[in-house]
Amino acid sequence: MSERTNSSTAPLKPGWIGVIAVYLAFTAVVVRTFGVEDNRPYLPWYLGLELIYLILYTLVLWKYTLPRWLMHLYLVIQCVLVLWLLSLRPQFDFVVVLFLLLTYPASLVFTGRMRWIWIGILVFLTGGSLMFYLGALRGLALALTTIAGEIVLPAYIIVNHEIEIARTKSQVLLSELQVTHQRLQVYTVQVEELAAMQERNRLARELHDTVSQLIFSISLTARSAQLLLTKDPLRVSEKLRHLQAMTGDALSQLRSLITQLRPSRKS
Repeated sequence: MSERTNSSTAPLKPGWIGVIAVYLAFTAVVVRTFGVEDNRPYLPWYLGLELIYLILYTLVLWKYTLPRWLMHLYLVIQCVLVLWLLSLRPQFDFVVVLFLLLTYPASLVFTGRMRWIWIGILVFLTGGSLMFYLGALRGLALALTTIAGEIVLPAYIIVNHEIEIARTKSQVLLSELQVTHQRLQVYTVQVEELAAMQERNRLARELHDTVSQLIFSISLTARSAQLLLTKDPLRVSEKLRHLQAMTGDALSQLRSLITQLRPSRKS
């Protein structure tokens, strides 16, 4: 079975395995009908009612989105047909298998309390009809296996449906996680680019504030040395040593800033 919509109240879509199983069970009922030798006088009635049951069952199974009130009417009609079949020859207890088959569309279409109300009705009709016709002890003994199936089949459908919902939610969550991961990767690249840009801006400010100031000082010192060359030659050597020190300091800072501006190599 698979979920038709994301809503938990929507009818479920019949699965191929379930459809094959119910039609095989119906075929077994028809074969059993032919196999009973003393059923010859009632055979036309049995085959006619079983054909009507099959036609209605097929129509509803392939049009499972019918209105709820129409599904209620359908189940009532089918229950009447099964009780009619059982009343013809109560000894043919295998007819109650048709009640079991009705739990399949009831479990697909209805949800919650209404689903279990119809399951309870079908269980009651299965056990009650056989107990009425065949006696309490014998009827209950013959009905127990069918009743167990009427409970197990809806439980299986519900559990399988919940597994499908959990799988769908897991796939949606996985898709969301993948999208989030991709967004985080994009954000990481953007943050790295922003950090690199901020670092370059910082280095540019340092270049402007520090190195440019040193170069300006070098220019002034060189100008002073040029003026002292004619007025006080003895002090020129001191200015030149100072000029050499400032030039070395500026060169060292320039090398440091250039090293920081180089792009880092990724391993």
